[in-house]
Amino acid sequence: MTTAEAAGLRAPAWRGGFGRLWTAAVVSRLGDALRTTALPLLAVQLTDDPLIIASVTACGYVPWLLFGLLGGAVADRVDQRRAMWAVDLVRGLLVAGFALAVGLGHASIPLLLALAFSLTTLQTLFDNASTALLPSLVDREALGSANARLMTGQQLAGGLLAGPFVPLLLTAGAAMPFVADAGTYLLAAALVASLRVRPPERGPRPAGSTLRAEIGEGLRVLWRDRALRSVCVATLLCNIGMGALIATLVLHVTRWLHGGDAAYAAAMTVYAAGSLAGGFAAQRIARKAGRVGALLLAGTVQTASLLLAGTVRHLPALLVAMALLGAMGMVWNVNQVTLMQHRSPEAMVGRIASAFRTASTSGAPLGALLGGAVAGAFGLNAPALLTAVLFALAVTSLIPTRKADVPVVAPEDDAVTGHAPR
Repeated sequence: MTTAEAAGLRAPAWRGGFGRLWTAAVVSRLGDALRTTALPLLAVQLTDDPLIIASVTACGYVPWLLFGLLGGAVADRVDQRRAMWAVDLVRGLLVAGFALAVGLGHASIPLLLALAFSLTTLQTLFDNASTALLPSLVDREALGSANARLMTGQQLAGGLLAGPFVPLLLTAGAAMPFVADAGTYLLAAALVASLRVRPPERGPRPAGSTLRAEIGEGLRVLWRDRALRSVCVATLLCNIGMGALIATLVLHVTRWLHGGDAAYAAAMTVYAAGSLAGGFAAQRIARKAGRVGALLLAGTVQTASLLLAGTVRHLPALLVAMALLGAMGMVWNVNQVTLMQHRSPEAMVGRIASAFRTASTSGAPLGALLGGAVAGAFGLNAPALLTAVLFALAVTSLIPTRKADVPVVAPEDDAVTGHAPR
């Protein structure tokens, strides 16, 4: 196995900082899932307008489009550990205040919209700081395993465990899911505050340097690195496709396949279960194929799965397709993030991560609109076939970079100084 293939394959130590960060991430994701499940249920009690109800979810995307790049630039300027616990503390207090308002009968649609927008705005800083902090907690050789364990734990908490808890919490009152969410934020803040990490080495900023200029620098580094640029474009194509698929999946299941609510629930459950399996497999695949090779394999299997879902009109075929989509989606995510962390200058991880996330978020709502239009024009199975085409394009765009695997772009290298990368 080559050095490029070996990088990021060692397991991180659970003791110390990584174990606490993992616990904080999983606990926080559980609380997020409780809140995001309970918010639409609360919105339905306050209004019958579908557009208003949908706007509550939309408020979870808009801040990424407005502030995603800014959050990455700020994450690269500040102490990431302090930024993370401070953000979680503020989010915990906001959700606690909201829970109090719900418990006193003062919930309203404007309050729901304000909460969703505020929490996601804060998340743009938290998520980028978290991605940038991880290389300070584990050796570079363990980044892949660390990412896999973080994402698998979060998927387990948010994808499988949270759902059954919401009805139980609601029996104790409409405010209880939000009380639990506030508690998870505060616990996560305490865990992150207890971390002891070395801050990344940052050179002095040039006189007059602005956030806008630093954002531009991060985008230039991302664009000049052929592998990172290709993975970013491929991820955008995939997220447009997934936005189209997920937005119309309920119609695919209930009308094209003539299944019921239970069939739709089964499709989402096997997707979550597949994601867990993918988390365990991501490192093994990377060990054999390398990071870019793992992305190529994941995208190819997902393309085949989408063709299966869009052409075979039987529920078992869809369930198999959704399980493979979930598994290979996790393989893609783990290896994409690890590749980005390895190839980014240490002081610019936040900005490059924010570019990935902003592209990802912009693709999802675009894909949702595209999926609805395609389903209306060509049939309810058309979004799955459209998504297969987009995934095939993503895989094709990655083929020229399959040998550009792990080498790190150091701050003094060509990508920063403006010369073409080798």
